[in-house]
Amino acid sequence: MSAGGATAVWRAALAAGALITPMALAAQAPKSQHATVTQLVGTTQITIVYNRPSARGRTLFGRGGVVPWGKVWCPGADTATTIALSRNMVVGGQPLAAGKYSIWAIPDPDEWTLIFSRAADVFHIPYPGEAHDALRLKVKPQAETGPFMESLAFYFPAADTGRALLNLHWGETIVQVPLAAK
Repeated sequence: MSAGGATAVWRAALAAGALITPMALAAQAPKSQHATVTQLVGTTQITIVYNRPSARGRTLFGRGGVVPWGKVWCPGADTATTIALSRNMVVGGQPLAAGKYSIWAIPDPDEWTLIFSRAADVFHIPYPGEAHDALRLKVKPQAETGPFMESLAFYFPAADTGRALLNLHWGETIVQVPLAAK
């Protein structure tokens, strides 16, 4: 084969690879995208690591929804959502020691139970059980519906040197938890 012919074959192989690689990567991309949010509250660092499931036109909560009322649910996908606290904090008015926890919820229309489990690095199903619970607290979903959030999100709409608000938001449902430095 001549040098020109080898160059043409090489260019053709590169062009084919350039087309195949993006298609192969797209086929491997997870439906639930990975996310991390970090917030400082005073000198305490809070880091939430999770995967963001999307609504994709589905009913999210309640009868016939992705998340039924009254059942333990991990707000996230694939691996359990985790929260790491660099120092002791007050979460929803209750103390929670520094450390890493998985987050679970039992949603109901009028009140949710949020669970912080010591079993941090686990799959998002099944729930590790009450024996691993570090904290359970009751919170009310916000009365007004929020703007529609296609992909599950955790975020801090307000924070200062001593306290912050943490929102769990999916679809039009927002559950807010106050956090305070201890």
